[in-house]
Amino acid sequence: MHTMNKHARRAAAATTAVLTLALVAAGCGGSGGGSDSKTVTLVTHDSFAASKKVLKDFTEKTGYKVKVLRGGDAGSAVSQAVLNKDHPQGDVLFGVDNTLLSRPLDKGVFAPYEAKGLDKVPQEHQLDADKHRVTPVDTGDICVNYDRAWFERKKLAPPRTLDDLIEPKYKNLLVTENVASSSPGLGFLLATADKYGDKGWQGYWKKLRANGVEVVDSWEQAYGDRFSGSRDGKGKGDRPLVVSYASSPPVEVLGKKPQPKQAPTGIAKDTCFRQTEFAGLLKGAENAKGGKALLDFLVSKEFQEDMPLQMFVNPVRKDAALPELFTKYGEKIDDPATMAPDRIAENREQWIKTWTSLVVK
Repeated sequence: MHTMNKHARRAAAATTAVLTLALVAAGCGGSGGGSDSKTVTLVTHDSFAASKKVLKDFTEKTGYKVKVLRGGDAGSAVSQAVLNKDHPQGDVLFGVDNTLLSRPLDKGVFAPYEAKGLDKVPQEHQLDADKHRVTPVDTGDICVNYDRAWFERKKLAPPRTLDDLIEPKYKNLLVTENVASSSPGLGFLLATADKYGDKGWQGYWKKLRANGVEVVDSWEQAYGDRFSGSRDGKGKGDRPLVVSYASSPPVEVLGKKPQPKQAPTGIAKDTCFRQTEFAGLLKGAENAKGGKALLDFLVSKEFQEDMPLQMFVNPVRKDAALPELFTKYGEKIDDPATMAPDRIAENREQWIKTWTSLVVK
């Protein structure tokens, strides 16, 4: 983890740069808020983004300035939070998802807090509802994306299901990410484990490997370098299938004039795995009061409606409206694969080891 929000680096690069300059200036010393109780520190992954106006509104309403402390991808940010749990780097951690949730929960990283506004969040997203150690903030689906133009040129129907991907006609077309180093890669593995079971997923991956699946270390490599349908990669990749997100097609349309009738990339809807990101109050936070106010804000309607075009994820609030870019070009996944956090926790490390021995030789 984490690449769920990597599109935000491109789509909101200017906004993020402005935020970084403004927010780092708000507080520069110590963990948490330091001696300045009016600074609240958000520890997060590199891809966090929010509009300047929204964070300014938070400050005006609460009196707290937000300092953003970025810690690499979400896996790195979570690992740092676990290592520093006795001396937290900040007040709130954002970016831990359901594939990694058990790790910080088991280590006692978070202090319980029931955020205001959770009554507007469906129970399916509240994976720690009995203790409220984490608050759901956004959700999205890891899916195989396809390059529409490539398949049209070849007069080949794009794949729709996991079973399709092992058919000979799709040989050497798919690129995915290493499950040991990438969140979408791990999510894709979990999708196959959900469909084929504890034993069957291994046989499936043997067939996928025999059918020429390519494995790279990161989402950036897979989508930006190897995928033929990436605008950033200018179509230089030779793989028309990539493991990415259901929110990737709207990104490919962002800023295009005139806007096309449909996005240049599509989604294989029966390959998807549902991912949810959480935030939590760090145990021992220096500014716990400010941290609680920030958690309330992260599930507020204002932040939730700002988030899609900043981080290209879906809000968890059921009353948050989606922007037209999402409703027109996004793909709604009605029945994604899901997995209980305790099953992920019980099997994750062994599955990663087994997958590595099968696929990365």
